[in-house]
Amino acid sequence: MKLANERELDLTLILPCLNEENTVGASLDEAMRFINAYGIKAEMLVVDNGSTDRSAEEAIKHGAKVIPEPRRGYGRAIRTGIEQSRGGVLIMADCDTTYDLLHLEQFYFPLLRGECDMVIGDRFAGGIAKGAMPFLHRLGVPFLSWCGRVKLHTRVRDFHCGLRSFTRAAALTAELDTDGMEFATELIAAAVSSGLRISQTPTVLRRAVKDRRSKLHTFSDGFRHLRFILTYDRKEKEHGQKNDT
Repeated sequence: MKLANERELDLTLILPCLNEENTVGASLDEAMRFINAYGIKAEMLVVDNGSTDRSAEEAIKHGAKVIPEPRRGYGRAIRTGIEQSRGGVLIMADCDTTYDLLHLEQFYFPLLRGECDMVIGDRFAGGIAKGAMPFLHRLGVPFLSWCGRVKLHTRVRDFHCGLRSFTRAAALTAELDTDGMEFATELIAAAVSSGLRISQTPTVLRRAVKDRRSKLHTFSDGFRHLRFILTYDRKEKEHGQKNDT
């Protein structure tokens, strides 16, 4: 993956956004408090994936740089954010207030110290607030994560947690191609194939502070994850990476 600029900052926070005008400001304020508390040289990138509300205006008002990405898809938005990032550590999260962006220590400092290459949040270890995750997702996410662990030979427990971090070097190593929600699975697959060191940390999933329409489509998104897992060829990816060196 090509990144647009050489490293200039310590941290880049990447937030994909689609019609989140009621929550993006609160999410950015939390993240800014974390950044200021530790004096981190950072940037906050909101990747606007075709919002029709005032999400972009709210993001700018709360200190973020907005990157328009008209090509729809969660993965496409995250990949665009990675490409435009300038931080040595990249943290990706949702901007709907469901994740705690005030306490990002376990997503930042282990990478800064070189203890690992990627950190994945584990919502089932951290706790899921009442009403924060639909019942079908409570069944589907553990099942798909189990499928991912078996196929990829990894210990990652929560394949779909939207709060995760990785180093700039890891982003450069990963081969990322998907545009949809299956990107969450692909990122782990790419890390495993590249031999990256993956750490996990308990993460609380909160209920959004404002009522909102979920962007997830239970069955179609779940099938995209399962199809990716079943068709992913780790050996082919590893062979391609060796040929690129």
